[in-house]
Parts: sequence; structure tokens; C-alpha cells
Amino acid sequence: MYRIGLGYDVHQLTQGRKLILAGVEVPHELGLEGHSDADVLTHAVIDSLLGALALGDIGDHFPDTDSQYRGADSLVLLKKVWEMIQQRGYRINNLDSVLIAQRPRLKPYLETMRTNLASCMDCEIELVSVKATTTEKLGFAGREEGIAAKSVVLLKKFE
Repeated sequence: MYRIGLGYDVHQLTQGRKLILAGVEVPHELGLEGHSDADVLTHAVIDSLLGALALGDIGDHFPDTDSQYRGADSLVLLKKVWEMIQQRGYRINNLDSVLIAQRPRLKPYLETMRTNLASCMDCEIELVSVKATTTEKLGFAGREEGIAAKSVVLLKKFE
């Protein structure tokens, strides 16, 4: 049995915050605003996993009104969600994701992002794709107001 999930997240760029993407601190003059570490990529991955099994979204499980998640490491949250997925008898068939940002250039960090995500989901790196694209200076990402991420996952029931 297979289940597909789609995740999407956006965070505003702001001064005084680190830019964390899939657990990687990317050098940049701006970081992402958010209650946790605002790791937009990991949040999209979490939502795709939860969506695949109709388990709600990241806000249902880790609400921004709960002080225990202030500054939380999103990879820790991903591990918690992955435990839920495994308890229901599923594993990754494949995951594909994309970061949408005008700057900074993300290509040098993509392999480490893949490694981090795969590690949290107990799967081979070959099953996890992370890409980056710009919007050719169009929209909020093109104006460097924020960064978006999308993720799609195919889960497979294991015997």
C-alpha cells in the first residue's frame, strides 16, 4: 500500500536570525522568522509526511502557541513525526523537495541537507531529493522577502 503526501511552507526573511535549512546553517545576512528555528524545508517535509497519512499538519502537532517549541530544532520535530509514521507501518519510498529562494545560493549545501533529512527518516540518501530554484526575481521570494519550500513524499507500507 502506498500513500502520497504534499507539504508547503513559507517563512519571512528577517534580521537577527540564523538561516537554517534542513538543519544546515547557511551563511546569509538574513534568517527566517518563526517560532521554532523556522526551518522552512524541514517544515514542508514534515507536512508532506503528516499529509500522506492524513495526520493533520505541523501546527496540529507542534503549535506556535506552545512555549516548549520556541526555538525548537526542526530536525528533532521531524524525528518525532517519523516515529509516528513508522509506528503506522510505513517507510520512505521516495521524497522530493524544492527550496524557492532568490538568494543565497543554496547548491553547495544541498547534499548535506539530503543527508540530514535521510538520517532523520532512517532511509538511504538516494531516496531523498533536495533541489533549489529562484523565481527570476518575481514574487515575495524574488524580492527576497521570504523563502518557500515544497515537498512530496511517497510512503510504502512495510510487511
